[in-house]
Amino acid sequence: MGQIASSVSSGMKATMEENFKKQQDFQHSAFQLQLERQLVMQNEIRERQMSMGIGRAREIVKYYGTFYSLLVIGGTLGAIKTKRMTPLLPAVPLGFVFAYQLDAAYGTLLQRVRAEAENIMRDERDLIRLPNDMPTFEAVEAKRLAAKSK
Repeated sequence: MGQIASSVSSGMKATMEENFKKQQDFQHSAFQLQLERQLVMQNEIRERQMSMGIGRAREIVKYYGTFYSLLVIGGTLGAIKTKRMTPLLPAVPLGFVFAYQLDAAYGTLLQRVRAEAENIMRDERDLIRLPNDMPTFEAVEAKRLAAKSK
C-alpha cells in the first residue's frame, strides 16, 4: 500500500512540476510579448513626437523666413535711402538664427545631434549618470512607506 501511495505521489509530483514549468514558460513568453509591445508602442510615440517637432520647425521656417525676407528688403531699402549700412545690421545676427532654423527643419541638424548623443553615451557616460545612481526598488518602497505612514 505504501509503495502505491509513493508511486502515485511521485507521479503527481512529476505532473505538478511539469505543469509548473509550463506555467513559468507561458508567463515568460507573455511577459516577453508585453515588453515587445511596449517597446514598439514607445518607439511609435517617439517617432510621432519627432515628426511633429520637425513639422513644427518647418512651419516656423516659413514664418521666420517671411519675416527675415521683409527685414532684409526693408533694411536694403533703408540702406539705399540713408546711404548707410546701419538698417542692415539686424540682418546679420538674425541670419544666423534663420540658418539654424533651416538646418533644424530641412538640414542635417538632427543627424549631427544624434551622432553627438551617441558619442556622449559611448565615451562620456559620467555626464548622463543620475545623481545618487539609479533608484532601487527598496529605496522607492522605503520612501513610499515613509510617506504613507505620515
